[in-house]
This record gives sequence, structure tokens and C-alpha cells, in this order.
Amino acid sequence: QVQLVESGGGLVQAGGSLRLSCAASGRTFNTYGMGWFRQAPGKDREFVAAISWSGTSTYYADSVKGRFTIFGDNAKNPVYLQMNNLKPEDTAVYYCAASTKAAVMKSYVVVGLYDYWGQGTQVTVSS
Repeated sequence: QVQLVESGGGLVQAGGSLRLSCAASGRTFNTYGMGWFRQAPGKDREFVAAISWSGTSTYYADSVKGRFTIFGDNAKNPVYLQMNNLKPEDTAVYYCAASTKAAVMKSYVVVGLYDYWGQGTQVTVSS
């Protein structure tokens, strides 16, 4: 089992920044990838960013590319999501997830590839 705990959410004005953290514990040695997803009210959970467990490879949704950065690695737990130039449409509950499946980075956009999920942290961006 792997336990994931997110933190760092909050209320911020448009154009502002937030940094989310995801602390992993438990049997993390067989984790291949970590991802951030978000879910707004009435919408499906959507992919935001993913990082390989070594921290050397990343992948982003087009909607956040150039504004968000995922970083961290197994040795530097936790994994972070730095969010800059936030927009009202970024408002959602953000979830951290861990996958025990080895795959090419673009595959980590799929919700079903992940085995463990955190409880989520709310991010609200006001206009």
C-alpha cells in the first residue's frame, strides 16, 4: 500500500501562484510514476501533469503547459506541483496519484493507470 497526502491548496487571485505538495509513504519502492489530476464540480477528473519516479521525465496537459511545473523524485519526497499564472478555470480539487505500472510518459494521462490516490486539496482562483 502507498499513502498519499496532498497539501498547499487555497484561495488565490487570478495571476497568482500556489505550490501543491504530495507526500508519499508506505511501499513506494514499486512506484513508477506520479501524477496530478484535478476535478471541477460537475466535470470528470482530468489529467494535469505526471513525473517519472526518478524525476527525470515529465508530461503536461496542454492547458497547463508553460504555467505549471511538476518536480521531485523518490529521493526528494514529496512531489510538487508549482502553479503560476493561475486562471479561474484552474479552480478544482487537485489529486495526487501514484502508479505501479511502467509506461511511456504520455500514458500517465489515463486515470485507470494509477493505483493510489490522495484525498485531494481544493484550489480556488478568483477573477
